[in-house]
Amino acid sequence: MAGRTAVGLDIGTTGVRAAEISLGRGGSLEHFGQVALPTGAVVGGEVVDEEAVAAALRRLWKEAGFSTKKVALGVANQKVVVRQIDLIWMERDQLQKALAFQVQDHIPMPVEDAVLDFHPIEEFTNEDGARMLRVLLVAVARDMVVSALHAVERAGLNPVTVDLVSFALIRAAARSSEFSLDSQATAIIDIGARVTNIVVHQNGVPRFVRILLMGGSDLTDAIAERLGVPAEQAEIVKQQFSSLALPGEREAHPASRALETSVRAFVEEVRGSLDYYRASGGSVPIGRLLISGGASRFSDLSHRLSAATRLPVDIANPIEGLRVGKTGLSAEQLSHVEPLAAVSVGLALGAAS
Repeated sequence: MAGRTAVGLDIGTTGVRAAEISLGRGGSLEHFGQVALPTGAVVGGEVVDEEAVAAALRRLWKEAGFSTKKVALGVANQKVVVRQIDLIWMERDQLQKALAFQVQDHIPMPVEDAVLDFHPIEEFTNEDGARMLRVLLVAVARDMVVSALHAVERAGLNPVTVDLVSFALIRAAARSSEFSLDSQATAIIDIGARVTNIVVHQNGVPRFVRILLMGGSDLTDAIAERLGVPAEQAEIVKQQFSSLALPGEREAHPASRALETSVRAFVEEVRGSLDYYRASGGSVPIGRLLISGGASRFSDLSHRLSAATRLPVDIANPIEGLRVGKTGLSAEQLSHVEPLAAVSVGLALGAAS
């Protein structure tokens, strides 16, 4: 992108969000906006209705006042496969060219139908004395990327990069003053409406990625089914429940049982993912969890995650360390969008650097 300014675009299940970041003088959030999507436009992180998404993007650009139509687009759904694999060491450009010939056995799709990339983790020497490279292999179904790109282009925007949401989350976390834990790793859990991204990194180097098709809307659905109310009302009930301070009040709440079941299922999926990472070769002990996304504001999730993993849990603040330009947002509004901005801020940081 021209200069040191970039816009990161996050196409979620319930809305589209974008952040414009300028890296001059330490970094500044110049613009941020979000627009709701109609139900069914994006399903499981995949664009289904290109025109509905394009219409939302046109409105977003009109309302938020972004200075450019060039965007960095994030992807995350079940058509994204991330695997840790060991390859014979090569120079980076040589490995990029040879990647398709080396990874077919590691991905559940034909290489010709995938967009491939990799992220180096570490070099080592195997038992035979050969120089090896451990990488995170990323394979994304081409048709999924194409549908997202079509929606962006129909909105009159120019997608100049496509990035994995998990990598964007690491960049956003780098704004935190507690980013480095030296010998320990940090797990970032971005909890969206229907898609949750889990990424483990050590000092900015990704070591594990998993994408779950579950999120905050599953809690809302459980309340709606239990109480027999529309989803909009169930969402209000969920927020009211989260604000209850006394355990007795929560236990007596009519939505308590439904939330208990849904929260337990979500926490178990996250814990299972982290246990899988711990059991993998070369894993680094996790020192803490950072959570972001709209559902991170539901207090029960952070409490349960901490209890289940026996790790401290903090709310990520991707705006920390950034100056705030003329966004048109009040301090209260900025505080509200902070958990939602991690992906778009991280994408913009990657494109602007």
